[in-house]
Amino acid sequence: MGSLHRMAVLCGLTVALATSAAQAQDWKEARNEDGIKVSLSEVAGSDYKAYQGVTLMKTTVAKLRALQDDVAGACTWIYECKQQKLLKHEGDQSWTYSQFNTPWPVTPRDSVLHVTTSEGADGSLTRKLEGVPKYIPEEKGFVRVAKVEGFWKFVPKGDQVEVTYQVHTEPGGSVPSMVANKFVVDAPFNTLKALKAKAEQ
Repeated sequence: MGSLHRMAVLCGLTVALATSAAQAQDWKEARNEDGIKVSLSEVAGSDYKAYQGVTLMKTTVAKLRALQDDVAGACTWIYECKQQKLLKHEGDQSWTYSQFNTPWPVTPRDSVLHVTTSEGADGSLTRKLEGVPKYIPEEKGFVRVAKVEGFWKFVPKGDQVEVTYQVHTEPGGSVPSMVANKFVVDAPFNTLKALKAKAEQ
């Protein structure tokens, strides 16, 4: 009976995970202007929506990669980024620390990301983003972002690159729903708009 029970539990978990994944793919368009499309998705068990921004840029994957590899400089085009630094780099993996501005009365946030880079046979580049909040001690005056899951993907399309930026965040602490709902649209839109301006220079 023990093994049957375990199988039932595993089956239940598999179904739950499959359902969660399916729900996370149910994207609804929230903003579409300046060639940038932002969509949102409900995430099972979370009060916060996942966001996805997609746009085409007249640039190269190599240039986009270089702009991201400049971790400190990237703060100039990442929405509400106050400061960013590279903590460690090892092969195709890196660990970064970022501080973000937040509207009053929300306490400023910081986050630690584990970034894994992979290259596709089609010349594409994917950067998987995973929050690792315990990687370094918390900073005074900041609330550490509890969870980050997402990716950047650059896919060559002729003389352009299709850029996808998708993230789901658990911001930690207390964030008013009005602020959270505005952020999930503004963050991908403004980040992609600023990156596009840099990449197309």
